[in-house]
Amino acid sequence: MKMVKRSSVAGLALLLGASPAMAAWSDINLRVGVTELSREIYGLHMLILWICVAIAVAVFSVMIYSIATFRRSKGAVPADFDHSTKVEILWTVIPALILVGMAVPAARTLVKIEDTRGSELTVKVTGYQWKWQYEYVDQGVSFFSTIDRTSDAARQLDSGIDPRSVENYLLEVDNPLVVPQGRKVRVLITAADVIHAWWVPDFGMKKDAIPGFINELWFRADEVGTFRGQCAELCGRDHGFMPIVVVVKPQAEYDAWLAGQQAARQAAATPATRTAETAPTAGRTEAVLVANAE
Repeated sequence: MKMVKRSSVAGLALLLGASPAMAAWSDINLRVGVTELSREIYGLHMLILWICVAIAVAVFSVMIYSIATFRRSKGAVPADFDHSTKVEILWTVIPALILVGMAVPAARTLVKIEDTRGSELTVKVTGYQWKWQYEYVDQGVSFFSTIDRTSDAARQLDSGIDPRSVENYLLEVDNPLVVPQGRKVRVLITAADVIHAWWVPDFGMKKDAIPGFINELWFRADEVGTFRGQCAELCGRDHGFMPIVVVVKPQAEYDAWLAGQQAARQAAATPATRTAETAPTAGRTEAVLVANAE
């Protein structure tokens, strides 16, 4: 018994001595996020939470009062009626009004989540085991995004690298998705092998990537910065090693980055184009030589 008490006291002391960051409300509550949708989802979440808290306080207050006041030891006498029509109407109408009051903002937010009209940039995201491919539709830019080599090395057994020494361990990639600040970005999500899920908590959005099917979501990031997420579907043995990194840049910096990507892609494609153009000429030359030899 003494051992149990000591363990309990030690556990309580550990909880009380935990860092303030671990005990912060923001660490256990839904994130506010950096997008228009994430803030609306957070506001809806808090509205429903406080409605539930108010209902719980009211119901338990009445229960505790009734149990304490109308108990047998105080001489309480049971009522002799079967039902009360007024009470039944009240406990039907009031919950119905509460549900309607909750459903209206919820439906409004759900409709807004699915409304991708007016998008200013479209990115196709394809999930692979275990990486992401980003294609900027109509921009001529496409690349793969895989886990950063340092994190990948540190996760290996007997690598000799302490994971705690790696910044953003398992949450860094070689090629992040880059988007402009304040622009509505439409994301088309699919997969090439198994079901994945594209999830960035600060955007408030998560959608499954399903082979042969295209899901879509949208976001508008209001803050410049780097935002991290992960695949949120059990997609195989390396499921935990396909992070998502989105870099939000001001419009001018994004335009410069996009121009650089387009130039690099064009430069990489130029040798192949030249080879394709000279191949017919080489073929004709060979044919002429054969004809002359005959």
